[in-house]
Order: sequence, then C-alpha cells, then structure tokens
Amino acid sequence: MSLQGKTVLVLGGAGLVGRAVCRELIRAGVGRLIVAALTEREVGEALEELSEQMGTTGSAPELQGVWGNVMVRASWKDRSFRELLADPQTRRRLLRDIWDTLDEEILSANWLYQILTGYRPHFVVDCINTATVVAYQDVYTASQRLLEELERGAPSDSLSEEVEQVLAIQYIPQLIRHVQILAGALERAGTEVYLKVGTTGTGGMGFNVPYTHSEGRPSRMLLSKSAVAGAHTLLLYLLGRTPGRTIIKEIKPAAAVAWKRIAYGPVYRGGRPVELQDCPQPLELCFGGLLALHSEEGVVRLGRYLEAPFIDAGENGVFARSEFEILSEEGQMEFITPEEIAQVVRWELEGRNTGHDVIDALDGSVLGPTYRAGNLRARALAMLEALEREHGVEGVAFEMLGPPRLSKLLWEAHLLRLEVGSLRALAVSDPDQLSARLERRLKTQPELRQRILSIGLAILAPDGRRWWRGAELKIPEPPARNEDLRITPEHVHRWAEQGWVDLRPENMACWVRRARQILEHSQRIGPRLDSSETHDSLYWQPDAEEALRPGKVAAWIFVHEDGGYRMKR
Repeated sequence: MSLQGKTVLVLGGAGLVGRAVCRELIRAGVGRLIVAALTEREVGEALEELSEQMGTTGSAPELQGVWGNVMVRASWKDRSFRELLADPQTRRRLLRDIWDTLDEEILSANWLYQILTGYRPHFVVDCINTATVVAYQDVYTASQRLLEELERGAPSDSLSEEVEQVLAIQYIPQLIRHVQILAGALERAGTEVYLKVGTTGTGGMGFNVPYTHSEGRPSRMLLSKSAVAGAHTLLLYLLGRTPGRTIIKEIKPAAAVAWKRIAYGPVYRGGRPVELQDCPQPLELCFGGLLALHSEEGVVRLGRYLEAPFIDAGENGVFARSEFEILSEEGQMEFITPEEIAQVVRWELEGRNTGHDVIDALDGSVLGPTYRAGNLRARALAMLEALEREHGVEGVAFEMLGPPRLSKLLWEAHLLRLEVGSLRALAVSDPDQLSARLERRLKTQPELRQRILSIGLAILAPDGRRWWRGAELKIPEPPARNEDLRITPEHVHRWAEQGWVDLRPENMACWVRRARQILEHSQRIGPRLDSSETHDSLYWQPDAEEALRPGKVAAWIFVHEDGGYRMKR
C-alpha cells in the first residue's frame, strides 16, 4: 500500500515517537501530514522542526497542525482535566459524556471525532500514550479520600463532589467511550488504516520491574497503566474484527524508548525546573508526632535551579547518566530508538509483514471455532429437539442471551412458524391476516403468551393500542436519568422494535418481505454442488418447517439487516 500523496494524521505527533514517525512519513512521500498534539506550543515546535527537515530531504508534503485533548469535547480541548473536574457544571457534563449511552450529540461534540471527520485522513497513526493519560488520573488517591470521608461519617450532601470525582476518573468507562468514539469517527472519515503505538506499561519487564515510582513493587499505578494498555489492545482487537473499511493495527514497544536529545541545562520535573534547596541545620525528630510530607521548617530556597547533563527520553522524562546507564543495562529495560519504531510503523502502513502487529498476533494465536464443535453442534441441537418432543415444550428464548431484540425476533419467528409452517407460505401471506391469526393464537394458547411475558417481553396487539405485559419489562431499559418514558405512539414504536413481540400488520409485512428476500436469494443461486455457497436452496428448504427455525431466521436478520456477522473464523 503506497503512502505517496496520502493524507496521514499523527496523534501525539509532537512527542518522541510521534516526531520520528512524522519524519519517516515525510521520507515516504505522503501528500499531507497533520500533526496533532495537546498544546499549540508543542505543535508549533514540531512543525518547525519538520519544516527544517523537509528542506534537506526534498520532500514537501503539506504540513498542518491541530491541538487539544482528544478525550473530551471540542469546546474543552484546551482546558486541563483537573480544571474540568473542578467546575461542578462541567464535571457533571463530563460524567454524562462518559457514562451515558453513546448518542449522536456526544459523538459529534468530541474533539477526536471532529478532527477525524474534518480532515478525513487515509491513515491515522496514534502515538498518544493513552494508558498513561487514563491510569495516571489516580483513581486510588481519589477513592481513598472518599473512603476516609465515609468512615468519618461525613453527611451525604457533602460527599457529592468526591463521588463525582471518583466516577469521572474510572479507567475502563473512559477507555470504552474513547474507543467507541474512535470507531464511529474512523467509519465516517473513511480512514483506511488506524495504527496504534501502544505500551506494555513496564518497558517489557514483569512484576519484578524495579522502576516503580513508589514504594510498591510494582506500584498500583504502574499496574493500572499496564491493565489499561491491555484493555485498550483487546478493544482494538474487537474493532479489528468489525466489518468496515478501516484496518486496525497496533505495535507495542516492550523496552524503554530513547532518545530525543542529550544536553546540559536545567532539569525539569512535572513541567517545572527543580529548585535547589538546602537545610543548613539538622532538625529534631518529634517521636510520637506526625511527619509532614510538605513543610518549610528549616528549608532554605536558594533561588537557583538544578542543572546537569541529561538525556531526554521525551514523555518518559530526563535521566542522569547513571539512571540511563542502569535503565539500558542488559537485563534491565534496555531500549529501542524512536526511529526503529517509526520504521515499523511505515512498513505496517505499507502492508509489509513485520511480525510486530499485536492485533495480527492475537488473531493468529486465539482459539477460534473448531471442526469438532461444528460436529457436536448438530448433536446438541438434535438432543434439545428430542427433549422438546418428549415434553411437548419448544425452547425459544429465555432472555439470557439478549438483547431483548434477539428474544423478540426468536419468538416472532416461532409464532410465524406455528401459524404458516414454511418460508414459502410466509412469503405469500397477507400481513393483516397474519396479525389477526397471531393475536387469536396468543389468546387461545395462554401457555405461549405466558412464556413470552414471563421473560420480560411485552406483546403489542395488532392495533398498536393494546398490549400484554408481565410484572417486569426488559424494554424500555431502566433510565439512567430522567428520560421520558411517556407512552406515545413514537415511543411504543421504538420499544416494539427494541424488544416487544409486535403483532402489528407493519411488522408482519416486514417478516413477509424478509421471507421473500431469502427465497429470492436461495432461488437465484439454487442448489450448489460446489463449496462456494453455504446458504443455498438446500440450506433453506423453503417448503419445509426447517426454513422457519427461529435461530436460523434470526441469524439471517442479524447478518443482513444488522451487520452483525463474524468476519474472521
């Protein structure tokens, strides 16, 4: 796959790996390169450096920059996460963005979505250290504060802010929402390839990693980073198994990444220069008292800053010679250069087999469906069918598998099978007559009606104004907030589509149309004597009850109407 003349978006393009990737893409001859980073300053510096490089390579792609936090709304993109949490109104809107069901408003308001749909890149390279961004919000400290408040009996009204803070920084809900938005944005942008530069969290080392940033070995924060990174990979793995245009890849450097520059100067930590301090006289240890982690007692601030030779490892910070020496020693993290990572990124985008795509590795190593299980499936179905004949009860749906739409489809197909018998008979049925016949059957066979209502499904009568229900309803779902549950024609129609057995003529017309579509397809391809088709006329048997098996028909609906099919076996 050629990169020549293509538009490429590099998220985290101002970082250590991101800049190396940008340089490699310029050498590959991309037509337009969009560098995305957190701040305008970072983007400006990166574009300046890349422009200088283009002067020496002869390549001249169009360079553009965009900045802001891609995890939040576009209107908040330049505000820190701490600032968003501090504002009660913004914090509550942020909570809704994370916890509510994803809708068009949440999707379209997100900054990542707007970047992707605005630029419509052919390729996206994501060099943001998402696991660090999410995990280092530190749910542990926030939860500890909340627990302490609860233990001291703080009144509930004073706990609301602490509770909201903890909810806002839950790792997995944030990550899931981020990937959901990414999936929608990639689809609408028509992106060909999305490649994530991920992390192991420990530089390739295990639980024995010595560099823990705390007294724990390893710290909970570090393990959280690895856990989030792993969860992110599995979500991308699922995205890669979703039918669509975008190819999903991820490479995971399992070593320290270095380096950006070697220099002498002020040492920065947390974005600030380290101030030189002194304590000229020893202080008395007050045994029995509390140790203050922050105190100015006896401390003299010298008004100067720590300066030393250092090696800049980009987002991982700066290291002294001895720190880098131990970090890169054989048997420790060791290291990999950003240029090597960038080379693998380019090769993967070009379609070469590098062996370093972890999504492909998961695809090749997971246990999928088996031949033996396929053989045993027929036996299991036969045994279940024999038990149904023995007891005079057909197993249709218990609302264990879900969603309610699945149970609804299975029950509707079962009722139609009882009423008309075959696929061909359904295809020539009159929808109005079908509605009346199904209502009569449910009135005269209460055991059928009872089995539907008892699992939480409602039954909507043909006139759309009467219904049967049990004590509990699966649809509509319990509202997450003050959602409108008024009974209106629009709401009833939506609920019927989502999970009510729908006897209205318009729904029967839908079933008749489905039967005709299946018949047309099976007749067009006929009985096949080769292996090119699975669902030919021999599979459907349109004149037999076999064709109207609820599971078989519902599977067809999921594939052809809902796009819910398995693309890899």
